[in-house]
Amino acid sequence: MRDRRALSRSVGGRLGWPSLLTALLLVPAHAVRAQAPDVAPPAPAQAAPPPAAPETQAAPETTAAPATACAKIWLGHEAEFEELLRTANVTEVKRIEIGVTRPRCAYVEPGLPFKRMAWKTLKPGMYRGFYESYRSEIAAYELDKLLGLGMVPPGVERRINGEVGAAILWVENVKGWDLKNPVSGPDKTASARQSVRLKMFDQLCGQIDRNQGNLLYDSEFHLILIDHSRTFREVVDLNQYARPLFIDAELWERMQALTMEMMEPTVGKWVSKGMLYAVLDRRNRMKREIDKLLAARGPSIWLR
Repeated sequence: MRDRRALSRSVGGRLGWPSLLTALLLVPAHAVRAQAPDVAPPAPAQAAPPPAAPETQAAPETTAAPATACAKIWLGHEAEFEELLRTANVTEVKRIEIGVTRPRCAYVEPGLPFKRMAWKTLKPGMYRGFYESYRSEIAAYELDKLLGLGMVPPGVERRINGEVGAAILWVENVKGWDLKNPVSGPDKTASARQSVRLKMFDQLCGQIDRNQGNLLYDSEFHLILIDHSRTFREVVDLNQYARPLFIDAELWERMQALTMEMMEPTVGKWVSKGMLYAVLDRRNRMKREIDKLLAARGPSIWLR
């Protein structure tokens, strides 16, 4: 993840980069709306949602960054990992003790590039007042691929012990995000860019359940996004999502290029046509908000 241009040093200097990154990541939409559009992000104390347990894999401890390489082992090998997730021999399935949707961990035979998969079998429907589905997990991965984002681990549909569900790569050697001790890598621009991309993706796919429990990072400070069973709702009101204070120009260009014809063969295999139309509707609403940012702050909103 190499970036071409740095953010304004004055912004980082005022807030300190860890505080800025926390504000960029998790400040709620109502807090953003209360700000004047041309001021720096607020202190993270305004933006701290309560911790929540991740649904697909347990967030590791947050005491120190792991001393290993990039955890995104699937990048550049997506097709191979998808096939292995679909066909690997499962040796054991264990219940995960946290997570309200009762996810499980499926261990695979030795000799593969991964040891286990998150296993979710939620059938499409309402659960505790929220629409959820294992199919949304796969759709989120497919949308991530379509955008070239590289932040959502691979997920495929398969059958294990007679059940059909989503088998999702269990990402190893990662830590869970900690609001009380936010991390920031040596490349401050890359860290800020990831946080902006996260918010843009969540708005587009309708992720209402983003929290510090489903944000992971590796030793190279790459963000990894898990738990997408509540995405792809047909609700298009952007007030429910945290809003980015800056915009990633490259990602926005890809989002603007999305069409129904592009999404139907991949994302559309897993969610309804109405849900796809909602993606495009949210994208159009995002454009109106970006136009407002441009009018208020000019080209300084762009991360390039």
